[in-house]
Amino acid sequence: MDETTLLSWGQIIARIATQFLPVWIALILTFAISIRYKRRLGLYGKLFDSPVGMVGFLLVMFWVYTAIFADMIITMDPIAQFGRVKNPPPGTPLKDVVEGQYAYFLLGADHLARDVFSRVVMGARRVLTIAPAATTFAFIMGVTLGLPAGYFGGKLDTVLSFLANLVLAFPVILLFYLLVTPEIRNTGIPVVLAAVLFIFPVIFFCTLFNARFFTNPPKRNLYVGITLAIGLWAYAGLAFNADPLGVWSMDPNLLNVFVSVVFVNSPTVFRIVRGIVLDLKARDYVAAGQTRGEGPWYIMLWEILPNARGPLIVDFCLRIGYTTILLGTLGFFGLGVSPESPDWGSTIDDGRKLLSLYLHPAITPALALMSLVLGLNLLADGLREESLKD
Repeated sequence: MDETTLLSWGQIIARIATQFLPVWIALILTFAISIRYKRRLGLYGKLFDSPVGMVGFLLVMFWVYTAIFADMIITMDPIAQFGRVKNPPPGTPLKDVVEGQYAYFLLGADHLARDVFSRVVMGARRVLTIAPAATTFAFIMGVTLGLPAGYFGGKLDTVLSFLANLVLAFPVILLFYLLVTPEIRNTGIPVVLAAVLFIFPVIFFCTLFNARFFTNPPKRNLYVGITLAIGLWAYAGLAFNADPLGVWSMDPNLLNVFVSVVFVNSPTVFRIVRGIVLDLKARDYVAAGQTRGEGPWYIMLWEILPNARGPLIVDFCLRIGYTTILLGTLGFFGLGVSPESPDWGSTIDDGRKLLSLYLHPAITPALALMSLVLGLNLLADGLREESLKD
């Protein structure tokens, strides 16, 4: 084929499908194994009895595998500029192609001649690195505070609920905007918030193992010791960038975004957990645990929390979707991880400036963002549908 000729849409789709070959193989294997053993896989296996859940799972896993295999899928460096032509349409060939270089902009390029296809693919890695991890931290903090607030009640519940409502009373987008602006970094507030928020996983898992193995000191000391060693090592690196081995670190822009997501999401999770505990603590199995002489933290973590997993798993999926939208919003406003980052929000912002002339730079990342959030919502619906059958 003459590499000066614009590719047709059929050729573009065929080439894109070929680039995603590792994703198709991974999806086929995942579905084949999951459906084969679905009766042994609990709630996850039941998901494959729900058409809605399967569609959502397919969309989510498509982007998860895209993030994992991004280095194999991309055709060009997502932040490098190629050629002198601005906003070339999809299928445009590169000029002066060197050996080993991909010859076409499959989905066009933006105003800086950066490949849109590669930026969207690599943007999936950026989104799926931050959103699930930050949501997990928010859930751990919300669970750690929501369990005792609902179980003990009293002044502890009053104080924690007031603080949660105080954060929730602030407009979310404005709060995000304030927390991630470059000026806020100079105040040291992100580091202080990180120091407070990032200690909760250590507290949670130490309490979890202590409550479970309290009557078996050797095993308890082993698990708690491992948790403290790994947890405090990660804590020092993530919160203060003080890991001597350099394994755990977070650049200032990423720390701002990460802390903001955790800080904003934690109060909502707290309220959900508190409400569930207020309902479940009157159940017979809680009374049975109290009769056996089990401690309150054992009852909360090993009796109540497992029985609250259905609503929490559903909310976790939905919250990753909300976080994905928030990250896209931040990138759109130029407050993402870094100005040249290929995250979807920044790519949409770069493309919307010439939206009346060229659709491809903005529409492609917007569709990617929409499909991931849609998949998470459908997955949550499927999980909710199956959890109600238990």
